[in-house]
Amino acid sequence: MTPADITAFNMAEYAIGRAAHRTPDKTALLVYDTSTPEHPQESWTFAKLEDAILRLAAGLSAHGMKRGDRIAIRLGNSSQSALLFFAAIAAGFVALPLSDQLTPPELKSLLEDSGAAAIATSTPLAADVIPPDIVVLSPDDIAALMRGSVKADYATTNADDPAFLIYTSGTTSRPKGVLHAQRSARGRKPMYQGWYGITADDRMLHAGAFNWTFTLGVGLTDPWANGATAIVCTGDKAPELWPSLIRATGATLFAAVPGVYRQILKYASPEQGSLGDLRHGLMAGETPPPGLIEEWTAATGLPLYEALGMSEISTYISTGPSVPYRAGTIGKAQAGRRVAILPAEGGNQPLPTGSEGLIAVHRSDPGLMLGYWNRPAEEADVLRGDWFVGGDLGAIDSNGYVTHLGRANELMNAGGYRVSPLEIEAALAGCPGVAEIACSEIRVRSDVSVICAFIVRTEGGTIDADAVKAFAVENLAAYKVPREIVFVAHLPRTPNGKVQRKALAALMFKA
Repeated sequence: MTPADITAFNMAEYAIGRAAHRTPDKTALLVYDTSTPEHPQESWTFAKLEDAILRLAAGLSAHGMKRGDRIAIRLGNSSQSALLFFAAIAAGFVALPLSDQLTPPELKSLLEDSGAAAIATSTPLAADVIPPDIVVLSPDDIAALMRGSVKADYATTNADDPAFLIYTSGTTSRPKGVLHAQRSARGRKPMYQGWYGITADDRMLHAGAFNWTFTLGVGLTDPWANGATAIVCTGDKAPELWPSLIRATGATLFAAVPGVYRQILKYASPEQGSLGDLRHGLMAGETPPPGLIEEWTAATGLPLYEALGMSEISTYISTGPSVPYRAGTIGKAQAGRRVAILPAEGGNQPLPTGSEGLIAVHRSDPGLMLGYWNRPAEEADVLRGDWFVGGDLGAIDSNGYVTHLGRANELMNAGGYRVSPLEIEAALAGCPGVAEIACSEIRVRSDVSVICAFIVRTEGGTIDADAVKAFAVENLAAYKVPREIVFVAHLPRTPNGKVQRKALAALMFKA
């Protein structure tokens, strides 16, 4: 979907091979077991990492894998998961990271849709889950391949050759595969200083799982491409553990979704100086609740830099050391990115400064996906001339700062008006007694939908629905005031900490 780039480029060689040549004995990867955070479970130098990846690549080829074959990876947040991801890419195969929390029907559907030639899995799978002729590899098999006597060379791949396939929920009932090119690693360069301010001396600790582009990119690819150290944690990830993990690992950069930062503030009560060598936090994955950045900075004395991204391009708008935080915005387009606002109703001509519409990225961006896997109709829906539109609404001011106005497919209908849940959440977050809030349009009858606010009370709080509605009336137009208020013990979240809006309706009818 972008202009063809036939320049020779291998993502694994870019991320690992260069550092293995320049600093072979430097620590590239640390795996910490949270049950004993004082001591790393595993430590890998760049040379050791490259050696294992290239032996794995040779082993996959010996199993009959061919250029372009999809290699499914279901090994959790282990070093094997990280190594197999890059080994597949190094050999010219297509890495397919999958969550180890998928149900058997979900896993079967993705294996069939992707046409995977092999799957590495940490748990045995029932025969009816595995498509015919697929190669199944256990952790012991992976370990044996890493000790193999043959070591491959990096495959001579072109920048536009496929490298990995990620499944994302999107707007349809079936997850769709997002296919990324080898060049995607090179397309991440604007983040290095536009968001991270990363150097070779940094140690990056990421809280996410390896089936997510946020973690694969920010947690592994980018640190290694800069000669820095990546840190992986296995085991319990209770929020109160993160400050001690940050200290014990010597992390200088920490990346997570907003929910993790909120939980750290609530359950760990971090203070200035309590986070060891950490320089700043990095946050992406969903819109943070109002005041989170200010609260984090006040408590820790450290900056928290936000970014907007998506599976199709990763992050492309952010704050960072060179882009100061400005309340109500998510930062600026990273240097080298071409970002515009297009009319929500259609058209490919950018709107004037200050106009609201769909945030668009120019299709020449090397970080942009190759396309959706076997979903041409959905791919066509996100293309407008020279622009890619992913469904995020926003506006760009005269200084280049972008305000995020939510997802177009999450807009709610309030008496004929289209309202973003983010707007209501931002207004009600300031209500005394509200700890967390998420809003959604809920169908209460076949012909009636209402806006509902799902609220987690502050600890020991006794606020009721009438108080919330009274606060809403003072701060929102009448048509934006939620008709229903539901108090819940916690909001439904994905394993990566994002609010699951589609799961909110079930909470209403349980309350």
